[in-house]
Amino acid sequence: MPQQDSDGQISAVRSFNRFYTRKLGVLDQQLLKTPFSLSEARVLYELANGENLAAKEIGIELGLDPGYLSRIVQNFDENGLITRKPLPSDRRQYQLSLTAKGRQAFAKLDRSSHDDVAAMLATLPRGDSERLIGAMAVIERLLGAPSVSPRPAILRGLRPGDMGWVVQSHGSLYASEYGFDSSFEGLVAEIAAKFLSSYDASRERCWIADVDGAQVGSIFLVRHTDDVAKLRLLLVDPAGRGQGLGRRLVAECVAFGRQCGYRKITLWTQSILVAARRIYQDAGFVQVATEPHRSFGQSLIGETWEREL
Repeated sequence: MPQQDSDGQISAVRSFNRFYTRKLGVLDQQLLKTPFSLSEARVLYELANGENLAAKEIGIELGLDPGYLSRIVQNFDENGLITRKPLPSDRRQYQLSLTAKGRQAFAKLDRSSHDDVAAMLATLPRGDSERLIGAMAVIERLLGAPSVSPRPAILRGLRPGDMGWVVQSHGSLYASEYGFDSSFEGLVAEIAAKFLSSYDASRERCWIADVDGAQVGSIFLVRHTDDVAKLRLLLVDPAGRGQGLGRRLVAECVAFGRQCGYRKITLWTQSILVAARRIYQDAGFVQVATEPHRSFGQSLIGETWEREL
């Protein structure tokens, strides 16, 4: 990545961090008008939602300095919020539990946090609040532990704004992975515009794959003739790969095509799209024609595939 682009991204992340900490008020000495700092509140949360945790476990989970955590634990103990007893396996480590007073303190803090976030979300229109939650989920997934598997995608119908994502995602992904030029994005835009302008809900459909409010895949089934449907614009974003999403999308098309009474589904793809071709083959499609062509800035071999219903 060029240094200028890298510096710009770093500045954007730092700017967001400053904005978000101001928004949540975590720079205040006390959190949500309680006597607790942010770190103290996080320790309370861990104790309230775990059982017989060791101080060392909490420190590792929260990334807290052992000395700083020790002072927090000492303060909680002096204020009657916790009990602590040495671990049988290691007398130098302590097992911590909240007292009744500690649970009351956490309940008050938890309610204040709930009400504070509710008030923030209440200022947003419904669509904006859903986009905000989706964006937060994407941040958590991308910056979280690599071992954590992404949630399975849900398949849903088209919503306002989705078609722009379909066009943009096809353009950027095919450019980066296959070197296609902007004429491919133009073709996708034409297909999308035709779908919107002549959509027949009884015989055509679009599915968008969604993970935590973020689009990660698409597929269309459109009328080609009275007896033949056409599968178009299959896409699985890298964020949605590894969970068989392409197969799920194609299976939806096949099931819907059969339900609509089509006799056959046809599609046009390229020989270099190895993963997509494997999905089509596994779904029962058969290659029926090939034709070399020069398109999208590349020398390609176009392929026509069909599946009887």
